Amino acid sequence: MPPSSPPADSDSHDATTIAATRHWLTRAVIGLNLCPFAKAVHVKDQIRYAVSNAADIEGVLADLESELRNLANASPTAVDTTLLIVPHALADFLEYNDCLYFADRMLKALRLEGTLQIASFHPCYQFEGSEPDDIENYTNRSPYPILHLLREASIERAVDAFPDAAGIYERNQETLRRLGQQGWQQWMAAQTDTD
Repeated sequence: MPPSSPPADSDSHDATTIAATRHWLTRAVIGLNLCPFAKAVHVKDQIRYAVSNAADIEGVLADLESELRNLANASPTAVDTTLLIVPHALADFLEYNDCLYFADRMLKALRLEGTLQIASFHPCYQFEGSEPDDIENYTNRSPYPILHLLREASIERAVDAFPDAAGIYERNQETLRRLGQQGWQQWMAAQTDTD
């Protein structure tokens, strides 16, 4: 499927893209406590929402390099983490995984490995060994492909402050199994205070 082009009114589209991503963050990630560390940076307004209007993997990687440099140079109290949202490229999950490979290489080339890391979210996210429709995949399903840039120091502090951080993955999968497909759809359809 060919990538779509950015719409003529890019600012309006970016606002819609960011609004959908904020809804997903507040309903799924924070609302279901899929990431117990997300609420603090959300409440403190320390999340940067960046929209890549690139239509191919090369453009996404150019935007990623810019955002990695921005985050590395920003004060953690102002910007602790960045969500690079990709509405016009990487719709295919395999292509997205290819992009992650190059993204990790970029981290090394920029000498940011150990300082920053990249987490992955995608509308068609599928864990290895799972079926496409398995509800557990929804722990990492987002409205658009997202490259989540995180500071290693922030992760270490959050893990130190959270008992049993290693069990988050299993708890998330159990939460989604209890919710089920219909429950997920109903949960995500509800509005939040930030919508």
